[in-house]
Amino acid sequence: MKPQQARALIEQALAEVAPEADLTALPPDADFRDLLELDSLDFLSFVETLSDASGFRIEEDDYPALTTVTGAADFLAARAGSG
Repeated sequence: MKPQQARALIEQALAEVAPEADLTALPPDADFRDLLELDSLDFLSFVETLSDASGFRIEEDDYPALTTVTGAADFLAARAGSG
């Protein structure tokens, strides 16, 4: 998975849980949970949407890697590379 593909999946998943957010203004290394004021249920919905869209199972232990756009993109790229 290319970085642009990963970022597109992440932005789609974020748009599902925060449809009014300006994702173009989201710093790639900032904690988007804080910036978008996502609560735990919003974040869980983001993870489920991202898992469905990517086809990768995402475990609770993986959640810390998914708090920034860059971290989530790196996670998806690594997961894609591992088969």
